[in-house]
Amino acid sequence: MAKTNDVDAAAINIIRKGTTIKGDINCVGDIRIDGTLKGKLHSEGKVVVGPSGTIDGEIVCKNADISGTINAQISVQELLLLKATANIVGDIKTNKLSIEPGANFTGSCNMGGVVKGIKHEEKQQAYEEATA
Repeated sequence: MAKTNDVDAAAINIIRKGTTIKGDINCVGDIRIDGTLKGKLHSEGKVVVGPSGTIDGEIVCKNADISGTINAQISVQELLLLKATANIVGDIKTNKLSIEPGANFTGSCNMGGVVKGIKHEEKQQAYEEATA
């Protein structure tokens, strides 16, 4: 029998085109953004920003695949992939970086060092403190 507080890390969260979220998102699994996020995004999984996706704030994740518009500080533990349609304004910290021809990037980039992620327990504690 499954516990009610178990999280299905294999599930993918999707913010569809036409949706705007103002606030912070914390998730254990993968997330895809095709809409707009104005705030912080912390994911223990992969972040995918589709061609229509926009993020204005901060991104902290394990892996990222960016095709949309980002105006944020980006911290990726493993691989950050900037697709040809990506438009990035902000500083990047990542272990590995792949940039397709056509991608636009304005900012500084630090690579190869250890990029710390955020553990689920820390996110939960921060959420509880914010809502208390």
